[in-house]
Amino acid sequence: MSSNSPKTPGPGTRTAVWKSITISLIDDIAQGRYSSGDKLPSEAQLAARFGVNRHTVRRALADMAEQGLVHARRGSGVFVAATPTDYPIGKRVRFHQNISRGGQIPAKRILALETRAADKTEAAALQLEAGEMVHVYDGLSLADDQPIALFQSVFPAHLLPNIRTELEDLQSVTAALKACGIADYTRAETRITAKLATATQALHLRISEGAPLLRTTGVNIDPEGRPIEFGRTWFAGDRVTLTLNGEES
Repeated sequence: MSSNSPKTPGPGTRTAVWKSITISLIDDIAQGRYSSGDKLPSEAQLAARFGVNRHTVRRALADMAEQGLVHARRGSGVFVAATPTDYPIGKRVRFHQNISRGGQIPAKRILALETRAADKTEAAALQLEAGEMVHVYDGLSLADDQPIALFQSVFPAHLLPNIRTELEDLQSVTAALKACGIADYTRAETRITAKLATATQALHLRISEGAPLLRTTGVNIDPEGRPIEFGRTWFAGDRVTLTLNGEES
């Protein structure tokens, strides 16, 4: 952060007011008054604090945004840019382990649980006949209470008839599978694609519509090689760095 910070002027020079505000706010962040993901005071509040007009504050915030220190969310305000979370993609992808290893607190929030007929993509991935029933878990993944990804997990109903109930109680795929008798599972394949956030995705992830997302699709198999989960995940592009790891974790 220090390499991008505005230089302190030498003797006899006068610092532009907006640059002085930038220096003060960067110092606030460096001193821990605002942490990654925190919302800064409004333009009006900052204008009152520094005794300037909102245009001057806006210029200071724009300079910080150019440095990658903050980012604006339309209709929400300006937030301290979060340090991207490293998220390994390997044979054993476990959300809680990945986030905990980075020193953050993982959490998941259920958005929907339903049982329905599999679509063509889901049926092919899970080696089902067209129209076979699946249990579907839609949710939101968080790290330190900040949303980092939306996900959808699809399970074959005939192999895992009780997983919907277990997911509702445990809110963890690994724990729910274990409760259904599957103590271990591995990732058979993963695909990564760049996407743009829809209005609904942006609302859940607290980002702007059209912001970059990283979408992964993958199939998990049990020790016997049977597909037990087809998953899609949409990661907020500025909050997660996906890393490929061929080793088992």
